Amino acid sequence: MKTLEVKIGNRAVGGGNPILVQTMCNTRTSDIEASVAQCIGLYEAGAEMIRLTAPSVNDVKALAEIRRRLRERGIETPLVADIHFSPETAVAAAATVEKVRINPGNFHRDHAKACEHFSRLVSVCRVHGTAIRIGLNHGSLGERITNLYGNTPEAMKEAAMEWIDLCTANGFYNVVVSLKASNTIVMVEAYRLLAKAMEEKGTVFPLHLGVTEAGNGDSGRIKSAAGISALLSEGIGDTVRVSLTEAPANEIPVARYLADRYDGKLHSSMSAVEIRGKKAVATYHAPSRERFMLDMACDFGKMLLDRKIDDVELHGSYIGANGETVVLDGSRDAEYFADELLQATRRKFYRPEYVACPGCGRTMYNLEETFEEVKRRTAHLKGMVIAVMGCIVNGPGEMADADWGYVGEGNRRVTIYRKKTPVLKHVPESEAIDRLLELIEESEQG
Repeated sequence: MKTLEVKIGNRAVGGGNPILVQTMCNTRTSDIEASVAQCIGLYEAGAEMIRLTAPSVNDVKALAEIRRRLRERGIETPLVADIHFSPETAVAAAATVEKVRINPGNFHRDHAKACEHFSRLVSVCRVHGTAIRIGLNHGSLGERITNLYGNTPEAMKEAAMEWIDLCTANGFYNVVVSLKASNTIVMVEAYRLLAKAMEEKGTVFPLHLGVTEAGNGDSGRIKSAAGISALLSEGIGDTVRVSLTEAPANEIPVARYLADRYDGKLHSSMSAVEIRGKKAVATYHAPSRERFMLDMACDFGKMLLDRKIDDVELHGSYIGANGETVVLDGSRDAEYFADELLQATRRKFYRPEYVACPGCGRTMYNLEETFEEVKRRTAHLKGMVIAVMGCIVNGPGEMADADWGYVGEGNRRVTIYRKKTPVLKHVPESEAIDRLLELIEESEQG
């Protein structure tokens, strides 16, 4: 899909440029030393754009210093300020870094006032040559849009088009757009609808792709690869962020794989495939476990999401971590990977479904460790959707699909949600998982 080219510092997104790989720091932006160190590590790992959270104007001052120190070291990687709610912070950031990520609807409950704030931001971005990412997520569309269109892919598309139309009305085209969801079906459909709507309008902005709150480990990688590849295979998408509840550097190899595959630089290790009714039977000879896992997710994610097939049977082998050949035929490994792909594409739920944010400078507790413990203690709850979120800013909105949510408040306290309703507040972290399990057990007993 032909898009406009958007310049972001020394990088260009869209317009036929290679797919750009990006990630986000999980340090506190106010901790300048830690943030600079992590940015250097991410740059060395291959990040082509780095985002940092900016909850306040003071964080923007820290961003300016982080940027200065990186440029002193010859690191020109564009920095992106992640803004929530505060138009003043967004305006300050627009004069400081190369790109600002916002959800404009969060600027004010009154839509007309939100539009005023957004128009002001656009004017500042124009002066400084700053790009904007209009970043809308499934769980944070706001009442006005959901009352009109429901909490649907259509609503996501309509919300984005409102802000896109405001940009074009202001003659501002330095814009990238994202419509993320943890639900891969919702995510893929929303992006398809938006791409079509922009084409019909005649102005197609570059798209930033991601499956938000994908989780960690194999499941996070498979889920991200299945959703993102479904779009990249159709020519939709210009920059990629893989959101894992792990160290940010771990996201980059997965995003690099996706960029290289859909830029035509590498191909699947699948050597044969046969479609038997609604089942794909595939043979692989992969150079590593991760390569096999990502190849499989990209080869069949779109087909499963679009219901062209219902199941996958895996054969062949991959090379293990110690150089050994791992045979897939008839193995538990083959069954496990097929189950994970079916879960990622929401065709089968063989275990709980987890929604977990990757963490950022707003996270107030050990998210990775807590998430692993929640997974361990809830593994028996097949089909239940459980969210583990880093902070109160994103938590309640982004866990749109969750039956239960564990959301950090700060000060070693947690709020537990049932659906979108907080049912216990200010729970000490040391007790929070116990209380979550008690509430689930009580609800299961009726």
